[in-house]
Amino acid sequence: MSNRRRVILITDGDEYAKRAIEHVAHEVGGRCISLSQGNPSLLTGEELIKLIKKAANDPVFVMFDDSGLVGEGAGEKALKYVATHKEIEVLGIIAVAAKTHQAEWTRIDVSIDRDGELTHYGVDKHGIPELEIGRLNGDTVYCLDELDVPIIVGIGDVGKMARRDHYERGAPITKKAVELILERSGFRDERERTNMADT
Repeated sequence: MSNRRRVILITDGDEYAKRAIEHVAHEVGGRCISLSQGNPSLLTGEELIKLIKKAANDPVFVMFDDSGLVGEGAGEKALKYVATHKEIEVLGIIAVAAKTHQAEWTRIDVSIDRDGELTHYGVDKHGIPELEIGRLNGDTVYCLDELDVPIIVGIGDVGKMARRDHYERGAPITKKAVELILERSGFRDERERTNMADT
């Protein structure tokens, strides 16, 4: 069995995102690297790997944010470092939409709109479906197409979307994205088998 840490990457890092991700991580029995919060990201890939290794449980949630900077910013550099690290297994990525002037975009496998519905269209930062299939605009998504991960889920602004994803409401859109990643990656089935074997 692999000793690699299983992680979910989120391309957002503001305070609303942090609170939403912390809540969802607790709900699914994982851990959020709260220190990865930052707009833009402040920690390097090397620093994040050390924190991931110290996390008590998988899945480990890590946030990255370029704060709208042009090109590959600190958030994307750290994201690529973590995603390609030999001791890390990426279960999936939550690609967060943004109103970006640079028009950075990524392919996505599926989106979840502000009503919690799955769609093949991208969504905007408010969680409203866009016109293009399989594509999402954001500010920390430029490098995602280069990564080999099981699934990329597009959603609107984490913890926001006209309060529909607010952490006080349980961050339901973010939680649905996480549950989809845990299901598609096989992590949930593996954990259930482990729990059954332990009883």
